[in-house]
Amino acid sequence: MKTIARLPLFLLLTGLGSFSMLLPAVFAYVIEEHHDARTFFYGALLGLILTALVALALGNRHHNQSALRQLVALAAGFVVLPLIFAVPFHEAVRTTGFGNAYFEMVSSFTTTGATMFDAARLSGPEHLWRAQVGWMGGLVMWIAASAILAPLALGGFEVTASGEPGQSIAQGAMNTGPTSPAERLMRSAHVLFPVYTGLTLALTVMLLVAGDPPLVAVSHAMSVMATSGITPLADLGAAPSGLAGEMILFCFLFFALSRLTFSADTRQERGLFYDPEFRLGVMIVVAVPLAMFLRHWVASFEVGEEQNWIAGLRALWGGLFTAASFLTTTGFISGDWDTAQDWSGLPTPGIILMGLALVGGGVATTAGGVKLLRVYALYLNGKREIERLVHPHSVGRAGPLGRRIRREGAFIAWVFFMFFALTLAAMTLILGAYGVDFERATVLTIATLSNTGPLIDTAAVIDLASIPWDAQLILCLAMVLGRLELLAIIVMISPEVWRE
Repeated sequence: MKTIARLPLFLLLTGLGSFSMLLPAVFAYVIEEHHDARTFFYGALLGLILTALVALALGNRHHNQSALRQLVALAAGFVVLPLIFAVPFHEAVRTTGFGNAYFEMVSSFTTTGATMFDAARLSGPEHLWRAQVGWMGGLVMWIAASAILAPLALGGFEVTASGEPGQSIAQGAMNTGPTSPAERLMRSAHVLFPVYTGLTLALTVMLLVAGDPPLVAVSHAMSVMATSGITPLADLGAAPSGLAGEMILFCFLFFALSRLTFSADTRQERGLFYDPEFRLGVMIVVAVPLAMFLRHWVASFEVGEEQNWIAGLRALWGGLFTAASFLTTTGFISGDWDTAQDWSGLPTPGIILMGLALVGGGVATTAGGVKLLRVYALYLNGKREIERLVHPHSVGRAGPLGRRIRREGAFIAWVFFMFFALTLAAMTLILGAYGVDFERATVLTIATLSNTGPLIDTAAVIDLASIPWDAQLILCLAMVLGRLELLAIIVMISPEVWRE
C-alpha cells in the first residue's frame, strides 16, 4: 500500500480508470455485444499495461507529493483522462468523431452530464460507461475535497478556514509525518470509498425493487450519487419505477446538500439539522416549488381546474423533485414536471432552474455551482450590514466561527462570486463570437460552469453536435473550470507551485 501511495496521483487515476473498463466489457459480453466487449477489454488491457510500465519506471524515484502538486495532478486528470476514456467509447460507437467522444467523456467525468447522443443511439455498455465515468468523477471529487482542497482552503473551505486560499498547508506542518499529503489521500480514499459505493449499491437495490431494469437502476444510482444526471432513457419520466423511483432518488439527492450527510470529518458539534448548508438547501427546495405551485394554482382558476387537486399535488411533487435535482446540479426532470403546465396552462420558465443550478449544492460534495456555504456567508454579511444601519453601535451575536464567516468568509465568497460572474460573461461573449445567440450562449455557459448539463435540453433546446469543434473544446474547458473552480486554477498558477 505504501508503494502505491508513493506513485503520482495522475498515474493512480489512470490505472484505476483503465481497470474500470472491465465492468462494461463484462456487461457487454453477458448481453452478447461482442464488439463492445472486445473494445472495452482491449482498452482496459492496454491502459493497465502502460500504467504498469510507467509505475515500474518511476517506482524507485522520489516524487514531490505536496497538496499543491496533487491539485495540479487533479486538474490534469480532468483534462487528460477523458482522452483515455474516449478511446474505447469512440471505438464502440463507431459512428462518431473522436472530438465528440472526448466531449462526452469530459462531460461525464466532470459530472456535468451534457450529451451529444440520443439514448437510442448508444448500446447498453456504452450507456453504462458514461454513467460509470460520471460516478468515478464524483468519487474523485469526494476524496479530493477531503485530502486536497480542504488543506489548501479551496473548494468552499476558504469560507470557514483560518488560512488564505492555497496557503494554509504551506504555512503548516502538513507535508511531513503521518499527515503527509500522500497518506492523507490514501486515508480519505479508505474512509470515503466504502461509503460512496455502499450508498450507490443501496440505491441500486431500491430502484430494482421499485421496478427499474438493472441497467437503468445502476445508471440512475450512479448518476444521483455523482450528480451527473446521466440516464440511458430518453428522460427520467420514462423509468418503469415511476413515482416510487423518483421518491427514492429524491431522498438520495440530499447527500449533495451537505458533507455532514455522509461524513463527520467537518467540525460540527450540533448535528446535521443545525448545519447552515443543509438548512438553506432544504429551505430553497421547499420554497421554490411552493412559489411555483401557487403561481400555477392561481392561473388554474382561469381554466376551471382549481379543484383538480390530484393534478395539483402531482404538479407540486414535480416541482419539488426537479428543484432538488437542479439545486444539487443533477439535472433530472420529474415525470410530473409538465403536469403543472397542463394543470394551469402556464409554462414553467427555465430561468428558475438556471438560478437553482447557479446556487449549487454543498461544499465538498459532488454538486457544482457557487455552493450553499458561500451563499450563506453573503447572507450573514448582508444581514449584519442591515443591522448596523439600524443600530450602528450594535455588537454581533455570533461566535468566533460566525464572525469569521460573516467577515473574511463573506469577503472571499464575494471575490469568488465576482470571478464566477466575470467568467460567465467572458464565456457568453466567446460563444457569441462563434455565432451562438445570447439566450443559448447564456444557457450553455451556466450549464457548463455549474456542471448541470441537462439544462441545455431543458432551458433551451440546443444541438451540441452543430457547434464547431473548437467551441466544443471551450465548453470542455468551462466544465473543467466549473468542477475545479477558478480559485483553485489561480492557486495552481501561483509561483509557489513551480518553486517546489
